[in-house]
Formats: sequence, structure tokens, C-alpha cells
Amino acid sequence: MSQTAPTTIDRPLPGTRPGLAGLGAVHLAVTDRERALVFWRDVLGLELLDPDAHELRMGAGGTELVVLHPGAAAPVAARRTGLYHLALHVQTDLEFARVLGRLFAYRWPNAPTDHTFTKTTYLDDPDGNGIEIALETPERVGRLDYSDRDYAVIDAQGIRRSGRDPLDLDEVFAHLPEHPDLRAPMPAGTTVGHVHVHVTDLDAAMRFYRDGLGLDENMFARGIGMADTTVDGWLPHLIAFNVWHGRDAQAPPPGTAGLRHFTVGLPSAADRDAAVERLRGLGVAAEETPLGVRVADPSGNAMVLTVRDGRRA
Repeated sequence: MSQTAPTTIDRPLPGTRPGLAGLGAVHLAVTDRERALVFWRDVLGLELLDPDAHELRMGAGGTELVVLHPGAAAPVAARRTGLYHLALHVQTDLEFARVLGRLFAYRWPNAPTDHTFTKTTYLDDPDGNGIEIALETPERVGRLDYSDRDYAVIDAQGIRRSGRDPLDLDEVFAHLPEHPDLRAPMPAGTTVGHVHVHVTDLDAAMRFYRDGLGLDENMFARGIGMADTTVDGWLPHLIAFNVWHGRDAQAPPPGTAGLRHFTVGLPSAADRDAAVERLRGLGVAAEETPLGVRVADPSGNAMVLTVRDGRRA
């Protein structure tokens, strides 16, 4: 175990500031309702917000984060476009350690990874929907260093890191009390911090998210086949996309588990309407729905555009 006592770090809350675009609930198709509920509630730690609804509205502190739609005919299809992962960002070292401890207690396969700018772990739900649990650690970062050929993080001590190092689990679990309650659910303040999708063309995707949706280009690393977007530099990885399933990847078969849509909240109705007009100018179809305006990126990844309530989408 770590020999140094953990310190309390005063970090900004995850997610984007009021007045900026942000993410709301992610809607996923799943095959089996009860199996999905056991995983998302008991293993992951979200709460069921509406026990009487057929769909599973999962959240933290009363805020809806993920909506699961049972009835898919098959699990997530491999090597397709669609969701790579949705990222649930927690606020503190304690909460990150609690989630990771619960995953280990359930022996749920996951991949703890040190990105330097976040501590994180990756896992799939029972249907293959990708999930990241992330704790933002900006105090450990000096700067990002990337080109068309390479990607690295220069940490606060000036050391060049890959951003894909194994996570120091002793340090993580040092933040747990002697007798931790691993059953405690994720608390208020947990957010959908970013969404990462598979696409077939980085340039076409960037035009959609930057020129159409109005986000800011952040990283564009052709060498690793990935790019991402930010909002006013606040969260550098708000919506990310990669071509790791190939530039000829097909859309998922109808009826399979996976991404239905994610929610993008714009600061005002005027901002939303302006985004819709820009997207239409790029040839993107926009459909009014009860949840908001539904659009899809050039690879078919769907999102619903809404107006934020002043805190999050």
C-alpha cells in the first residue's frame, strides 16, 4: 500500500460551466431489463430514478445520466460505428476509489488506466456498451504534446508520459477509509463528462462537431486516428471520435444494443436554433422530437439538441 497519506485536492467540478454547451443523458439500447438494472445499479452504482417506467432512468443525486431501453435483439455488434464509451465523471478521489473498489469486489472486468489528466477505468456493461469512469486530475498536467504521428502528456514535473500508463491502484485505494461502504451509490455531482464515438472519417466528423454543432476543435491526431472537441477550453475532451473500427465500418444492425442517442445541451434556444441552421447548411437532417432536435453525425451517431437549465444539459 502507499506509504504517504492521501491529500485532499481542490479540483473544479466535472462537466462544463453554466452558459456553455454540455452533455445530458445518454440513451442506450439493452437486451435484458433486469440484467441491465443489476449492473447499472448494483455494480456501477447509479440509482433508478423511476421504478415504474419500462425504460431504466439511471442517475446520481436525482439527476438523470443514462436511460436504458430494454428489448434489443442482440448485444452490441463488433467493429461498427456507434458508441466507444460514455464517461461518467466523479468528483473526488474517494468516490473514484469507491467505484473502482466495487468493480473489483464484483470481479467485474475493467481496465484501470492513468491518462495523467484523468485517472480512469474502462469497462463494458453486459451488452457491450462501453463505459469510462473518470476522475479529472488537472493538477498533474503540464501540457499535451501531440502531432499527426504521436500523442503524449507532459506532466506537472515535466516528464513525458504516454497517457496510457497503468493506474497506481495502491494510491487510488489509499483514499478509502478503513471500512469503506462500497455499496454507496454515486453521489450528486456525478456527470456525463464526455462521450466518445466510432466514426469513419475524422475530417467529416470534425466539420460536423466544430462547424455545425459549434464546438471548439481541440486535439486532431491523425497518427492515432482520433480527434476531440472542447467548449471554450473548459473540458478538453467533451465529444471525441476515432476511426479505430476502420474507415469502412458499417452502422450497427437494426435492433442491436448500443447507442440510441446522447444529449447535447446548448446554452439557449437561440444557440440551439443557430446550431440546427449551421447543421442544415452542411446537409444534415434535423428532426423535431419530444426530447429535442435529433441530428446525426456523418457516421450516423445520433444526438438530441436541447437547452441547458443553467447547470447541465
